Amino acid sequence: MTSMQPKPTTNDAGIPVASDDHSLTVGPDGPILLQDHYLIEQMANFNRERIPERQPHAKGAGAFGSFEVTNDVSAHTKAAVFQPGARTEALIRFSTVAGEQGSPDTWRDPRGFSLRLYTAAGNLDLVGNNTPVFFMRDPLKFQHFIRSQKRRADSGLRDNDMQWDFWTLSPESAHMVTWLMGDRGIPRTWRHMNGYSSHTYSWLNAAGELSWVKYHFISDQGIECLTQAEADELAGKDGDYHRRDLFEAIRRGEYPSWTLKVQIMPFEDAKTYRFNPFDLTKVWPHGDYPLHEVGRLTLDRNVSDFHTEMEQAAFEPNNQVPGTGLSPDKMLLARGFSYADAHRARLGVNYKQIPVNSPKVEVHSYSKDGVMRIRNASDPVYAPNSYGGPQADPVIAAEVRWSADGEMVRQAYALRRDDDDWGQAGTLVREVLDDAARDRLVSNIAGHLLGGVSEPVLERSFQYWKNVDQPLGERVEKAVRDGRS
Repeated sequence: MTSMQPKPTTNDAGIPVASDDHSLTVGPDGPILLQDHYLIEQMANFNRERIPERQPHAKGAGAFGSFEVTNDVSAHTKAAVFQPGARTEALIRFSTVAGEQGSPDTWRDPRGFSLRLYTAAGNLDLVGNNTPVFFMRDPLKFQHFIRSQKRRADSGLRDNDMQWDFWTLSPESAHMVTWLMGDRGIPRTWRHMNGYSSHTYSWLNAAGELSWVKYHFISDQGIECLTQAEADELAGKDGDYHRRDLFEAIRRGEYPSWTLKVQIMPFEDAKTYRFNPFDLTKVWPHGDYPLHEVGRLTLDRNVSDFHTEMEQAAFEPNNQVPGTGLSPDKMLLARGFSYADAHRARLGVNYKQIPVNSPKVEVHSYSKDGVMRIRNASDPVYAPNSYGGPQADPVIAAEVRWSADGEMVRQAYALRRDDDDWGQAGTLVREVLDDAARDRLVSNIAGHLLGGVSEPVLERSFQYWKNVDQPLGERVEKAVRDGRS
């Protein structure tokens, strides 16, 4: 911190205060007086300065920067933010999923990768992880999944048995758990990991043609990971290791960057593709849909107030601008509601008026009143009206729409030709990982299973991994049995 002439202390109303050290009392040894409003303000604010932490993704940090388009993808989207040469202010937040506010950064856990682009057409938010898939495909199971990764009701402790119980009863989790238990389950730093939308989103071009897209933010620093032993050591030495690394790198002028590439699937392809393209537990093989470069995201400014600019940052995938949109991905559609609703519960109904969440464009909304409203409303406050209020424009909005038909049912996605819960996880083990990475995978899985997993769940876990890859499952079982003998 730089030394400078101090400014006089004020209270929160801007009124100068007499002392930062001493309360107002009757004589030096007498009782404190109720009219010491500055003391009361300080105590009352302190008692209220914590807002509820996020349910998942509670521990995290991030920075500001910019996104610049480097390639022409205008044939696929009319979104101004993705037009050639466009440069847009950006905010990003990295996080862990299961850990609470005070948890170590280096626990084995997926890393959230949430991005906001303050576009000329409003805020575009993309929420994803450092993995291209997720644990489930139906949002009804999401809450149960998070609870299984958190803490027990009786002891308040995290429980490996609870985690494996859920995973082995949910075979669709296998692909994601393989990623989690592999090297990328613990990135060396946030700068050295990729970010993926995981979900399938949509793009709409000027001709009204719809495409399905997956976003890939590829780290320009390369991929580096921590071993379990390194992560455990850091958890004891510096629980804020990842947060500290990002802040200090930017302060040194070492600005991290990611190259945005997208996979693009023509609208009609989705109807007959061999995997369900909206299944969050699946990837699109790059041989079928290669990556197309779009632009570069660079982080070059640290937050100046962590609470207002990071803790109150509220990302939501329903923030889609003209030319972009959601998809029939069930998990994504549910998140379109759940994220915004979480922010209303945590920050209040007017959370979008907090500066970090405010768009860089004028807002012409019929929203009115509510707790912490600071933006003035003006009449008329209803629609339709005949007094010059804002009017919706379907041409400018350019909503992404697709057709759907059928009976109302509670069923899983219809299976495609190559859809199953184990195949892509097995491909990852056999064709992507090398021998050393497979050795570390076995060690990571066995170490986790040795952490208090009960015998019935353990037996299911062995079969779970044999379903992914028979030799892998056999090696895991042997490592655990040897470790228990």
